[in-house]
This record gives sequence, C-alpha cells and structure tokens, in this order.
Amino acid sequence: MTRFICIILLCLGSCTLAWAQPTKEEIQKKQQELQRELSELNKTLAEIKNNKKASLAELAVVQRKIKAREELINNISRELRRLDDEIYLTQLEMNRLRRELDTLKQQYAKSLVFAYKNRSNYDYLNFLFSAQSFNDAVKRVAYLKSYRQYRETQAATIAQTQQLLVQKNQSLANSKQDKSKTLDEQNNQLNVLEQDRSEQKKVVQQLQGREKEIAKQVAESEKQRQRLRQALAAIIRREEEEARKAERQRLAKLAEEERRRKEAEKNKPNTATAGTTKPATSNNNPPLNNPPVESGSRPKTDRTYSVFESTPEGLTLSLNFESNRGKLPWPVSEGVVTGNFGVQKVSAGVDRKNDGLLITCKNSIGVRCVADGIVANIIELGSYQCVVVRHGKYFSVYSQVDGVKVSKGQEVKAGTLLANVAEVADDEFEFEFQVMNNGNGRYENPTSWLKPR
Repeated sequence: MTRFICIILLCLGSCTLAWAQPTKEEIQKKQQELQRELSELNKTLAEIKNNKKASLAELAVVQRKIKAREELINNISRELRRLDDEIYLTQLEMNRLRRELDTLKQQYAKSLVFAYKNRSNYDYLNFLFSAQSFNDAVKRVAYLKSYRQYRETQAATIAQTQQLLVQKNQSLANSKQDKSKTLDEQNNQLNVLEQDRSEQKKVVQQLQGREKEIAKQVAESEKQRQRLRQALAAIIRREEEEARKAERQRLAKLAEEERRRKEAEKNKPNTATAGTTKPATSNNNPPLNNPPVESGSRPKTDRTYSVFESTPEGLTLSLNFESNRGKLPWPVSEGVVTGNFGVQKVSAGVDRKNDGLLITCKNSIGVRCVADGIVANIIELGSYQCVVVRHGKYFSVYSQVDGVKVSKGQEVKAGTLLANVAEVADDEFEFEFQVMNNGNGRYENPTSWLKPR
C-alpha cells in the first residue's frame, strides 16, 4: 500500500512539473523575440549616439536594453529549470526501465529453464497423448504454441526495452549537453548585462551635469502634453455636439414621419383607430447609457454607451475596435519604446508623465492607422502635428508627426498612411501614440491594445 501511494505521489509530482514549466518551444520563441528586440535597440542606440551630446532618448534606450537583457537572462533561467526537470524525469524513466528490464530478464530466464527441463520430444508427446479427449489435445497444442509465442514476445520486449533505454540514455546526454551550453549563454549574457549597466551609469553621469537643461526639457514636454490634452478635449466636445445634433435631427425626422403616417391613417375612410402607436418624441439629450435600437445592432448591457454609438456605423466602429484589444497593429514598422504609459522617473526629483507610448525611431518613417475609423481632426502644436482618428467612442492619437497625408472627415482603414515621424531634436525622431476612451473619459495604456511585437 505504501509503495502504491509513493508511485501516485511521484506521478503527480511529474505532472506538476510538466504543467508548471513553459515548453521548450515557448522558451525558444520568447528568446528569439528578446534577441530581435536587443538587436533593434542596439541599432537605435547607435543612431542616437551620432549626436555627441547624451540625451534622454539615449538613457531610455539603454534602460530598455537592460530590461530586455534581464528578461533574456530570466528566460535562460527558465530553460535551465526545464532542462533540470527533463534530466530528472529522464533519470526516473531510466530507473523504471532498468527495473522493468531486470524483471523481464528474470521471467525469461525462468521460462528458459522450464523449456530446458522439458526439452525432449518424449515429454512433448507424452503431454499431448495424456489428453483425455481430442478437444483437450487441441487445447494442449494451442497452449504449447502460445507458450512458445510468449517466450518470443518476452525476448522482443526485452530487446525493445533495451533499445528504449539506449535512447533515453542518449536523450539524457543531449539534455546535459544543452544544459552546459545554456549555462555558458547565461554567463555571457550576465557579462553583457554588466556592460549595459556600466553604459547606463556613464550616460547618467553625463546627464547629471545637465540637470537644469533636462528639467527644462521635461517642463516643456509637460506643457506640450497639457496643450495636446486641451486640444483633444475641445475636439471631442465638438464631435459630441455634432453627434448629438445629428441624433436630434434623426429623432425629429422619425417623429415627423410617424406624425405624417398617423395623419394619413386618420384621413383614411373606415379606418379603425384602435391600436395606434404612440408617436416618438424628440429629446434634446438622448440617454447615452441606452444602446441604439437600429436594425442590425445587438444591445449589450455590460458596457457604457456613448453618443458616438447612436448610429449603427458608430457602434460597429466601437465594437470592432474593442474586439481587437491586444491585436491592433503597431503604428510604426520599427522603433523602440522609450517612454511607457504613466509616470516615468527621468532623474532624481524629475518625473515625466506620458498619456501614451513614446517611440524613438531611427529616421522619419511612416505612421499608419491602427484600425478603421474617421479622421476627427489634425492639430497644429508648435513644431509638430497631431492626427486624431475616431473609432466609435474610441480615439487613437498620433502625435509628434509631420507631413500629414490625410484630411479631416476622411474615412481611413487599418494600415492607412497618416503622416511621418517628426524630428524632435537633432537626428532624434520621436513619436507618441495614445488611446482615449470617450466612454469613461480616460486615456488607456496602448500596450494593452497593441499586439506583441
């Protein structure tokens, strides 16, 4: 009983190890993604370093390199744990096979001894002719054949088990070799990580002598952020007023059509007046939390509706945008995220707040729309432009661009070229992408909307 319980616990432990650890393919895929990101970071950093003066963008790229390197080292550690588990389970399986092989050999030896003791033809014939009936003799012949087949099966099983044991032994050797290579790779990455940290320290030291200049840059960035917020709020208010106006006109038109229909029915001779429909009434401010009842729309009760969803077209744009959360394409084909959503610490006592993602590019590449929508407006903010696209109740904002390719009111598709990344400083190209939800009036983290790179 105790042995049975131990076997059950061992099996459960093996299953737990298999479920808890990521697969080899998952680990390798993640490692390839991190290697590609590090390669792109190195290229971007080389471009930024063309400007001899250290910049916040350079510091951000170095910090991202360190984070990606640490993720890569952690991924290598996961691979080492997976290899340790694989080696452990292979050794357990080999021990089991050895025990099974010993048992098979013992059983086969006993059968050989029995066959040797009963090897004469006389014993064979005596066994057959001692049968009490013909049917009994037939059964004895079948028994002898099955016994001979059993011995052959035993021999084949022993050979297969020995072959499987050889394969497991080779697999164990390969796993140990892979572990050795992975350990070497981990040590190499740890050494490179130290170099990255030294590079970060060097950039920080260079920036420390320019704290006032950096604080001024951050202050100017905050002013631009506030100007963009105010401009975006004004655009959304105008869009809301236009949407409410269109909704009032639609309701008034429906009410007029209903009035004319009732008037026509009233003037018809011999027309029953019972069961007439109560006319629709116009409402200057239709309730926004009630879903539209147009044909083809399916109301949802677990979401807040916006005035931009009062038409089937607006609702479709919203639902399509929502359905692609985590799957939207990136607005630029390449570039490095040098500013995440939220508050970012720049230096001691200096923080920078971002309403979206800051993406540093090597040159002025194209900026493309992430989803189907309508260009709400194009904002002029000093030395750069900003394109605002409405997707139902959602707005995607493409800031710090120039060379705008679209116009206000234009319908755009996912992948439509909107503009180019602007040059914000000497040989520095930076672009900001934002997502705004008019349903709750908040900026959302674009990372949760964009697909993994």
